[in-house]
Amino acid sequence: MTTNENTQHTRNTRQTQTVPTAHHRTLGTTGPTVHPLGLGCMGMSALYGEADRSESIATIHAALDAGVTLLDTGDFYGMGHNELLINEALRTAPAAARDQALTSVKFGALRTVEGGFTGYDGRPAAVKNFLAYSLQRLGRDHIDIYRIARVDPDVPIEETVGAIAEAVQAGHVRHIGMSEVGADTLRRAAAVAPISDLQIEYSLISRGIEEEILPTARELGIGITAYGVLSRGLISGHFTRDRTLAPGDFRGMSPRFQGDNLDRNLDLVDALRKVADDKGVSVAQTAIAWVLSRGEDIVPLVGARRRDRLTEALGALDTVLTPADLAAIEAAVPAGAAAGERYPAAQMAHLDSEH
Repeated sequence: MTTNENTQHTRNTRQTQTVPTAHHRTLGTTGPTVHPLGLGCMGMSALYGEADRSESIATIHAALDAGVTLLDTGDFYGMGHNELLINEALRTAPAAARDQALTSVKFGALRTVEGGFTGYDGRPAAVKNFLAYSLQRLGRDHIDIYRIARVDPDVPIEETVGAIAEAVQAGHVRHIGMSEVGADTLRRAAAVAPISDLQIEYSLISRGIEEEILPTARELGIGITAYGVLSRGLISGHFTRDRTLAPGDFRGMSPRFQGDNLDRNLDLVDALRKVADDKGVSVAQTAIAWVLSRGEDIVPLVGARRRDRLTEALGALDTVLTPADLAAIEAAVPAGAAAGERYPAAQMAHLDSEH
């Protein structure tokens, strides 16, 4: 390990104040109690270039060993690959760790052999079909939180949620979640059955939920599982202007990683780095700690694919942000300062949360 890497490792693992590991968070008024951080497993199978299978499994094991309980996936991540990976990781984990694991699964995305997306299917019959395949791939008799990845515009959300509610009654699902929906859709879903949490992008540079969606979720007693807390690595402190992305990497199409947008966004990261350096923690820890600070009803999902990145993310739990720190962070990365949309235009059109 080089001198610079040693310095960064020390910074990543430095503790400023211990937060008890028992300080868990509950997803809404009806959802499960979970570790304050969840592990987003998508990158172990898709969208960020090739991942190392053995390292991915070791990372899941390390997360469980650290007390992480929520494993987030989607049946379309690698067309089932991610669920099979989680199955293998859980089968090879100690029994106690396996028993504490909770699975959060998104469904509904329609894929092609070439890996393209062709839409979403929220019909009740499709819900039951997707669920049957996921249970088989995961090797479990139930899924802890089940949610459609994006609203099917051709199927009323009431019908989709009703089908998941039937699966809850049958014992195949424990809780119903939502994903990337707006306030109105969230209300309609909650009128059908209890909703544990809304999974939606939320970070220092993606704060759109604060205006209407987050207040609505809180009014309804629905928790938030926040993905993209490091904006796909953009605000992790590790992404550089000259980085070459692997073929098929989602970031190669993401507006925030393109041309002048990337330069402007990394300027924000440079400003955030000054705040992090003053605290003796990493940029990623600062960004994750900021999301943690937004409320006890918010559980950040960290997309670590390697154990060192997981260790760094867990250090955010020990990063206590004072009012002065929060003010400095706001000054470094003001709301709305990001350049570029969070998805390409075609994918933005599928986001009920953006309409």
